[in-house]
Amino acid sequence: MQVDFSNNYFELFELPVQFDVLQDQLDTRFRSLQRYLHPDKFAAAADAEKRWSMQAASFVNEAYQTLCSPLKRASYLLTLNGITLDEETDTQMSPMFLMEQMELREALADAPDATDPYVALDKIAAQLNAGRTSSADEFREAAQQEDWVRARTVVRQWQFLEKLASEVQSQEARLDDAH
Repeated sequence: MQVDFSNNYFELFELPVQFDVLQDQLDTRFRSLQRYLHPDKFAAAADAEKRWSMQAASFVNEAYQTLCSPLKRASYLLTLNGITLDEETDTQMSPMFLMEQMELREALADAPDATDPYVALDKIAAQLNAGRTSSADEFREAAQQEDWVRARTVVRQWQFLEKLASEVQSQEARLDDAH
């Protein structure tokens, strides 16, 4: 078994380059690579081999984390197809999507003062989960059609949803800490 740093993450895990991955196959290959790269196997090796094993293990871990996350996997597929996200400079979004985001942010800001803040946060989380599922479905379709412009737009919107979902979790943690 060899780890080739020139392979893309899908090749490393012996998976087809597509949005949907078989999690069991990904997990099995990950465990196999981890066993191969375990530091104990390189304990008596030369320093160069130890460095290589650490770099390879890091590469494998990064690849695994990317392929396990649907959003990271979608972003990675865009990269493989020469599409950049320009997250810092690209602020164009559909006005309807931006309006929905503003409404969700307002609901999140109002949630701590709601009669039952947890119910308010659960409602927001449910909307975000539906949006994330819809984004995954839309990305899958766009990728299958190799419509990378549409796929990029979907990923940019999906990133907004993920960020807001993270903020919902933070809000819940603050509520938990206050009780």
